[in-house]
Amino acid sequence: MRLPREILDGHDGLPQLLDVLGAGDGLIRFVGGAVRDGLLRHRVADIDCATLLLPDAVMARLRAAQIKVVPTGIEHGTVTAVLPSGPVEVTTLRRDVSTDGRRATIAYSDDWQEDASRRDFTINALYADPDTGEIDDFFGGMADLEARRVRFIGTPLERIAEDHLRILRFFRFHARFGAGAPDADGMAACTARANDLMALSRERIRDEVSKLLVVTDPTPTVALMIDAGILRPVLPEILPDGAARLAALVAVEPEPNWVRRLAALLPVDAALLTEIAYRLRLSNDERRRLVATATRFDAAEMWRFAWHDGAASAIDRLLLDAASHPENLGHADTLAHWQRPKMPATGRDLIARGVTVGPDVSRRLELFEAAWIDAGFPLDAARVGALLDRASGGQA
Repeated sequence: MRLPREILDGHDGLPQLLDVLGAGDGLIRFVGGAVRDGLLRHRVADIDCATLLLPDAVMARLRAAQIKVVPTGIEHGTVTAVLPSGPVEVTTLRRDVSTDGRRATIAYSDDWQEDASRRDFTINALYADPDTGEIDDFFGGMADLEARRVRFIGTPLERIAEDHLRILRFFRFHARFGAGAPDADGMAACTARANDLMALSRERIRDEVSKLLVVTDPTPTVALMIDAGILRPVLPEILPDGAARLAALVAVEPEPNWVRRLAALLPVDAALLTEIAYRLRLSNDERRRLVATATRFDAAEMWRFAWHDGAASAIDRLLLDAASHPENLGHADTLAHWQRPKMPATGRDLIARGVTVGPDVSRRLELFEAAWIDAGFPLDAARVGALLDRASGGQA
């Protein structure tokens, strides 16, 4: 089998990069996800290359060809070429000198199989010649890809000892590419070493969990992880029925959202969700969205919640409760097409109606806002004026 050439069509600037870095002389090959996804006829979004050239030589060649290059991971032999179609990572062949479960000290190599042996899974250790599409498969990755099996290269416990994040990657790749039960040896090793996850940075855990949860349907894999206690060291708050709650959400979601799916696994508790959001180093927007899922509201309060917390947060809450309130699906669809209007009044409008400048203006503006939301966000001057008249008259 060869890598289909058309899979890489549309990546502007890639042929020039390959030529500059010696594809014709066998100095560079596609590796990893580009080969794996290309063989599966999936869209190839990210392209990684491995090369015999040292990083300084890669950068010198690219700069001479006026291709922008950034030393993004120079300590690990990786530079990034910035092409019109997007970035391409180019990494010099490597071998591990030492590892501590979080990072590795590397040395450069000129042996393709030695480079492949330090990778995590067989399906990620496939190399392809850019000119011919011929595949180099040192560890049976093509057979595993055909069987939809995610399998560690070599001894799973050794691979996990090199980088503990591979525990989560094993399940993420199984959720995306695997079929049936996961590889038994890999599953046993991940279960035995689950506590190693506590040594990882929370940013790396968040990144892997977020990628797992946006898989089309991660539920079967997440259920396995819950039963095996894989996530317990880093997310002990996950509910025993979290997988069932996730399955109910996945069944009604118009599109996946990892924060909403995370909320399905966790208790409805604002304080607890806040603590988890900080622990996982969520962005401010992600933290607000996760915590907002703890707010309960009925259909009558939906618009007020959407106005204050955003339509996305309101949709999250509706979908999370849709199993017991199927009418929420219609409300969520309505909100999906809603654009938050601009409030058609300010404090100046109340002052013009005789409200004394000071704290009373803010209080009465809040009265107007509440009445305006309850009225369905009217924007015509007559209705707005009537609501302003009521608010300025002090009717609370």
